[in-house]
This record gives sequence, C-alpha cells and structure tokens, in this order.
Amino acid sequence: MSERSKELYERAKRVIPGGVSDFLRYFKPYPIFIEKASGCKVYDVDGNEYIDFLLGYGPVILGHCHPKVTEAVKEQVDKIELFGFGCSELEFKVAEKLVENIPSVEMVRFCNAGSDATFHAIRLARAYTKKKKILKFEGAYHGWHDYVNISVMPPPDKLGEIYPQSDGMLLDAMKNTIIVPFNDLDAFEEKVRENKDELAAVIVEPILHNVGCILPEDGFLKAIREVTEKYGIVLIFDEVITCFRHHIGGVQRIFNVKPDLTCVAKSMANGYTIGAVGGIEEIMKLVKPLGNVHIGATYYANPISLAAALATLQELEKGEVYDHIFKLGEYMRKELSKVIEDLKLKAQVVGFRSITTLYFTDEPINNYRSLLSNDNEMFYEFFNEMVKQGVIMSPHPLKRWHLSLAHTKEDIDAFINSAEESLRKACKKLGRKGERS
Repeated sequence: MSERSKELYERAKRVIPGGVSDFLRYFKPYPIFIEKASGCKVYDVDGNEYIDFLLGYGPVILGHCHPKVTEAVKEQVDKIELFGFGCSELEFKVAEKLVENIPSVEMVRFCNAGSDATFHAIRLARAYTKKKKILKFEGAYHGWHDYVNISVMPPPDKLGEIYPQSDGMLLDAMKNTIIVPFNDLDAFEEKVRENKDELAAVIVEPILHNVGCILPEDGFLKAIREVTEKYGIVLIFDEVITCFRHHIGGVQRIFNVKPDLTCVAKSMANGYTIGAVGGIEEIMKLVKPLGNVHIGATYYANPISLAAALATLQELEKGEVYDHIFKLGEYMRKELSKVIEDLKLKAQVVGFRSITTLYFTDEPINNYRSLLSNDNEMFYEFFNEMVKQGVIMSPHPLKRWHLSLAHTKEDIDAFINSAEESLRKACKKLGRKGERS
C-alpha cells in the first residue's frame, strides 16, 4: 500500500467529510491517492503502478489522456474556458453527432452529468404529460436527486418499498415514485395499469449496470415500450453508462427499442464532465426559450468538455475502438470463468461487450433481488488482494469492470493471473474453496 496516501488521507479527513468526495472512493484502511495516469495505467503518489479496470466507473473508454482528446482540450483551453454570453460551434457539432447516432434523439440539451440529465428528463416528461408520478426499477441508479435515489440497493426487508438511499430526502418528492423489480413484466404491467392516469414517465437502465450487469430478458424492453405507448407515458432510457460504451448509438440500437427521451454522459467525453438529455422534437421543444421548461446552468455546454466530447465521438465513429474492447471483454470473461471453475467457487462471471462483473453467487440472476445471496465478504477479501496485486477496480461488491482502447491482451492476462492468486488467498482465509459441487 501507499504510505504517502496514508499521510495525505489523514490530512484530507480534517477538511473533507470522510476524506473523500464520493463515498465509493473510500475503502479500508485508506484510499489510494492518484497522481497521474496514462493509457490503462495509473500511478499513486508513491509511484506504484496499477492497471485501471474501473476507468472512472466507465467514462474513460479511449484510455487516460488519449492524445486526440488531450490535444482538442489543450487547443480549446488556449481559446476560452467559459462564456455566459452567446454560443459555441462545438455545441451544435456535438449535438449533430448525437442526433446522427442515437435513434431516439432529434434534439439535445447539454448538462454536466448523468444525474442532471435524468432530473431534466423527468421534468420534461412531467411538463409534457401534465402528470406527476414516475416508475423506476429496483436496483437502478438514476442519480442523486430525490425523485430517483430510491431503492437503489435496498436491504431485504425494504424490497418493493420507497427506500431512500440518503437521509435528508424529501418524502413529498419520493411518494410520486413507483418501484418495480427489473425483468418482472407482470409486476410492471400491473403497476402501470393501477397508475396509468397519473404516470408521467417510466425510467429504465436498459441494462441494469448499477448492480453490475443484468441484461433485460427477451422482449422485456419492447414490452415496456408497448405499454408506455398504449397509455401515453414518456419512456426514458438512462443510457448514461450504456451509450457510447456498448454502441455509439446506445443499446437502443442493439435492442431495437426507441424511447422518447435518452440520458447520456460518461463515455461521451472520455472522462471530461458532460451530460445531455435528448429526445423527440415534440418534447424537446418544451425547453426554454421555445417552451417553459428550464434546463440550463452556468457550466452547461462548457466548451472544454464539448471539445473533449467531439474528439471522443470522432474516435468512436471509426469503429476500431469497439472491435478491440469487445474482443478483450469476451476473452476476459472466458479466462476468468476458467479460474472460477478450477477453484470450484460459488461465483459467476457475467458481462456485456466491454463490461464484466464477478458475482459471488451461483444463483440465477435476473434482477437486484437475485443478488441478495452475493457473498460480499468474499468480494472484499478479493478486492483487497487485487489492489495489492496492482489492479484498480470498484471497492463495491455489486459494481463492474470496464475496458478501454488502451488495454491489451497482456493487461487482461495480468488481470487473470492476479485474480487467480487473489481468489486463492481469499478462499484460504475464508474457507470458501470447493463450495461448488
């Protein structure tokens, strides 16, 4: 571990709650302080090298400090950093890319992050339908705001309830949100029928990536689309994680389901701060100055972030990035599955394209409730050993790993070797070896 990180953490704790700016960045005994990064490698303040499989929870799809993105940002920095008057050509150039590639998007308004995008999408849906209620799926994360930061990872005794993920959330905001298990079409249709006259929107992660990687069952997304169209409910796809990472046009292209509104962020700018909400013209024209829906802020459509986004999208349009990371993802899952089988662990490797997750359960998984059997203790031992082996991943047991253009087969082999050693050590410490019959 990094001794310098330990010293810096003690200093940070004095002025930052918990010493971190996001609770997911904390892990025991103290978080690592990162000094620099390049490609798929990051370096801490003691000079230790790590292979990064977290990539900021997904945005860094081209690798850290990609030359084309860095060059575009530097060029923009020399021109202007921010303006509150007038517009930039970058705004419509990036918007044109989104409209061209994402099936549901006819118009776009930029923001700063995924949480911003989902907040604005819900506001738009309510303005369009003149209704209050929304429906979300258990285990999905759509941002920090009170409308949706509910039942994200509820305990077993709170399943199906309005379970706030934070103190200080407003009941009046939460009471208009309906919770349904992912992939449970019967429960979904029942709740929609009960609330059809009050439902403004259904918001869904088309792949449930908040808790790793849970794919929609065959026909699930199409059925959601049919039901929402039948009752005049706005369908919002939260493609903050999936769009640009799995396909430049989002997984709505892969699953051939077209929502009314789409929220994007993360991989759009290879790690630079940006988000957007886009959708059909009829709804998007409700935004000021055409309509009366407020979507705007000082840092929205920041030219530096837009420069990074344009450079990133231009690289993704070439196609080589996807060929590379999808092949690596398949290889990673195949090799890790062999390790799991050899160790006879109660575990399974799942994933989609460039995203992979290791669940420490052998139960069938189709929604968040399926993951309540996950052996979190085993994960934490595994995680701690992986960090010692020089691998960066999320410290949370239900998160995911990501690949970038900068990763190579040799990096994956290094990951697999580290994983095998880490799992053996964790098994020995916890007595988990040979549990699978």
